[in-house]
Amino acid sequence: MNYDEFNHFCGSFPATTHVVQWGGSHVWKVGGKVFAVGGWGKNKQPAFTFKVSDLNFDFLSNLDGYIPAPYFANRGMKWIQQIGTSSELDEELIYYLSESYRIVSLGLSKRKQIELGLNPR
Repeated sequence: MNYDEFNHFCGSFPATTHVVQWGGSHVWKVGGKVFAVGGWGKNKQPAFTFKVSDLNFDFLSNLDGYIPAPYFANRGMKWIQQIGTSSELDEELIYYLSESYRIVSLGLSKRKQIELGLNPR
């Protein structure tokens, strides 16, 4: 996945905003909370950062193509960075970006969720 594809996919979720910050990274938010970052790759290679469950953090931390996310994971947060760029990882990335969006949106206050039209009961 390249950054254009990443931005297109992240922009398909409801109530998202996109900013370029942190050294030119593509930062996607829902309700003002970050759920995905495209950037920070070594040697100008694409890298994608997203929030995960505790179980997925433990699993992905030991899997080729993934590392605990710089800046996030070292602060105790459960964020992973996909550094592998093979097209075989695109399907996994789509799943984990979707999960990150879900996790972050569910973490918003109920009032904010209602305001944004998210997570109907």
